Amino acid sequence: MRDVSSIGRLWTVEEVAAYLGVPVKTLYQWKWRGEGPPVRKIGRHLRYVPAAVRRWATEAA
Repeated sequence: MRDVSSIGRLWTVEEVAAYLGVPVKTLYQWKWRGEGPPVRKIGRHLRYVPAAVRRWATEAA
């Protein structure tokens, strides 16, 4: 069994919006259009891997 403490916590939409300096609504629009940082849907919630968001932000700049 994999140790879940090594996975790290996923970011919420609000946390990603604060990190990128964009409104939450923008993240939902990006997801709908297939743009923006990679996102995972867990149940009815969107979650982001912090390293993937950082990588996307540096590549998009």
